[in-house]
Amino acid sequence: MGGWGSGRQDGRPTADSCFRVDLAWMLRKGLAKAGAYRSGTLRWTRGGEPSGSIGYVAAMQEPGSERLELTYTRTRSGEEKRERQTVKLTWTVPNFGGKRWWMHCPVNGTRVGKLYLPPGGDIFASRTAWRLGYHSQRIVERDAVFERLFRLQSKLGSPEGYESPLFKPTGMWQRTWQRHLDEYWQLDAQC
Repeated sequence: MGGWGSGRQDGRPTADSCFRVDLAWMLRKGLAKAGAYRSGTLRWTRGGEPSGSIGYVAAMQEPGSERLELTYTRTRSGEEKRERQTVKLTWTVPNFGGKRWWMHCPVNGTRVGKLYLPPGGDIFASRTAWRLGYHSQRIVERDAVFERLFRLQSKLGSPEGYESPLFKPTGMWQRTWQRHLDEYWQLDAQC
């Protein structure tokens, strides 16, 4: 009763549990390019396993009518329905020059960098439109120490779990290893 993981688990979905379209990432990877027409498929994985994919068209070749067209299939109560969604794109000029691209949320029209599709959702929309929270907001204060401990274990390549053995990763400097080890023992004492 009241152990690790017994905090708020249900409620509204979190941003981490949703499919996400990130325009800045697409631009960095060359999946979208200013002044060009690009198309392809975005694929998501969860735990190393494929969890979904959508087709996209980034039509950015005509100034003033830039858009991102998303094509995907959603299943509701055993029935598949093909969806097509068009997202308007605009850009701003940051203080130090260049262009920063934005998507406009189809629900409330705000400029956003990412759009989300939660489980059971029907369109990609902004985090505020879906009222999504973050996983870190759902962690009860007493579980936060365990979360930090497990995050440190996964960073070091060790199995996650209370009192799991730690191993120094190959190539890690000794002083970095010692710093992580000191932090690990502090968190272990708090647990």
